[in-house]
Amino acid sequence: MYVGRFAPSPTGPLHAGSLVAALASWLDARAHGGRWLVRIEDVDTPRCVPGADRFILSQLATCGLTPDEAPTWQSRHGGRYQAALDQLVAAGHAYPCACSRKDIEIAQATLGVTRQRGAELPYPGTCRPEHGGLRGRAPRAWRLHTGSFASDGAPAPADAHFTAINSEAPSGWLTWHDRRLGPQRQHVEREVGDFVLQRADGLWAYQLAVVVDDAAQGVTHVVRGEDLADNTPRQMSLQRALGLPTPHYLHTPLVLAADGHKLSKQNGAFAIDLGDPVTALRDAAHVLDLSPATGDALAPALAEWSAEWRDRWGVDSASAMARSAVIG
Repeated sequence: MYVGRFAPSPTGPLHAGSLVAALASWLDARAHGGRWLVRIEDVDTPRCVPGADRFILSQLATCGLTPDEAPTWQSRHGGRYQAALDQLVAAGHAYPCACSRKDIEIAQATLGVTRQRGAELPYPGTCRPEHGGLRGRAPRAWRLHTGSFASDGAPAPADAHFTAINSEAPSGWLTWHDRRLGPQRQHVEREVGDFVLQRADGLWAYQLAVVVDDAAQGVTHVVRGEDLADNTPRQMSLQRALGLPTPHYLHTPLVLAADGHKLSKQNGAFAIDLGDPVTALRDAAHVLDLSPATGDALAPALAEWSAEWRDRWGVDSASAMARSAVIG
């Protein structure tokens, strides 16, 4: 059975960009006759704004986007994240790391690698066990050893879609098919390196939390903004290491700020004006290349967009993927 989810971070109210992702994920669940969940991703507690979680839920309700189950909060799931980390450590897929960001910059600089604007430097594996481990230094964080399981044979899933996206070539390239963006690939070990699972401040990293929670909630389809597309191979690597299923992915177009960058709370995005929720949703539907609703009532507008989305994205098949260039 289809299970989708919308997972906002409570660092502020919903803005135009986050409403696009919320609407798309809700429509996809309705198109598949499935369930739609809301999960508050609040593991990064220092960035969370008190009361923002409840305000986001009220914004969704005003737009008619109500979850089919009670919302959940990541901050309440520390036990399941610890169990996942323990499993990875026991299997030799995770190790403690003593490196600071400065240490990583220095290590990469010796290799002639410099930081690109807006990107993180790949972790060079300094604290990997085969490279000497901590060498007497105090551990700061835990990382996934991306080279420890790349050659493992993943069990063949029953779904041919999963067989295609879960395969990893001997060269280390991880390939998958995004329902909108089409064929994708990334060499996680080379382009990202061993990424953090638990931070130096003790907080759980987003990558681990989202993978564990998606599996715990039985999420089969992830619909989210295109800026998160490059997170997908890291999450697929974790799914493989933990023996968890891989959902279908669809990444939606972004709403851009005046400077051409993604509209976000960090660059001053305003909360959406929900005095007229249909108008706000109509703007979101436009980004998704959906037709304008013919009326001003909320329920009929959502029904129109649901029918249009069902026609375009309602089946996970080769024909649906062939239409992946329609949006954007």
